[in-house]
Parts: sequence; structure tokens; C-alpha cells
Amino acid sequence: MWRQTLITLRARPRGFHLVTEEILAALPELGRYRVGLLHLWLQHTSASLTVNENADPAVRRDFERFFNRLVPQGESGYEHDYEGPDDLPAHFKGSLLGCQLSLPIRDGRLAIGTWQGVYLGEHRDHGGARKLMATLHGEAS
Repeated sequence: MWRQTLITLRARPRGFHLVTEEILAALPELGRYRVGLLHLWLQHTSASLTVNENADPAVRRDFERFFNRLVPQGESGYEHDYEGPDDLPAHFKGSLLGCQLSLPIRDGRLAIGTWQGVYLGEHRDHGGARKLMATLHGEAS
């Protein structure tokens, strides 16, 4: 059984944000899958998806600090600055982290670890709403 849904994630400020519950709320049909995969594809080049700690918000703040040190804004020598000084660093961060995830499904739920959640990395100061293509594939219960 295949199903595809375009999810619009609400706009968020720059940083790393847990979006697991927002994704699950948009996919009530997930409960019908006995076994399968949820593939998520973020349709943007200046944001990212990753899986990490879902309990302590300090982890998400530390992620933002780390990536801002790794890819600082305002470096000279780059050409792409049409959309502002945060644009090219956002592209670099998006490429480093990636725009897709494949998550296992078991018995109608995501089979991720207890302390794992899906992060949206919003790498623009004002990125706006983000579109996420969710593709479910598996066997029905």
C-alpha cells in the first residue's frame, strides 16, 4: 500500500525544531500500516531534516550554535547573496544535514527510539512555512 501526502509545516524561527508530532498529526493513516517505511522529503534547499534527541531542548540550541560556528554567516568570497546574508549559509547547512529521512513503521507507529525525534533545521532568519512530501509504503494491518 502506497500513500503520499504533502504536509505544510508551520513557519518557525531560525533554529532546530521538533516536528515529529506535527508530521504524525498530518498522517492519521499511519495507524493502518503493520510494517513499512515513511519517507520524508523536504522541498527546500535552505532547511534540513535530521533525527536526534527529543527530550532536552538544550540539544536543539546546541545544534544551532554548532552549525553557526561550522558555517558562519558573513564570510567573504561567496557569490550567492541574492536573498540576503543568511541564504548561502542556509544552503550549506541544508546540504550537510540533508533534506530526507526514511523512518521505519511497525504496528501503526514510527519505530524510532524512545529519545528520538524528527528535527526541522530552519536555517533562514525568516524561512516561512516549509513543505514536506511524506510517502508511506508498507503492508496494512
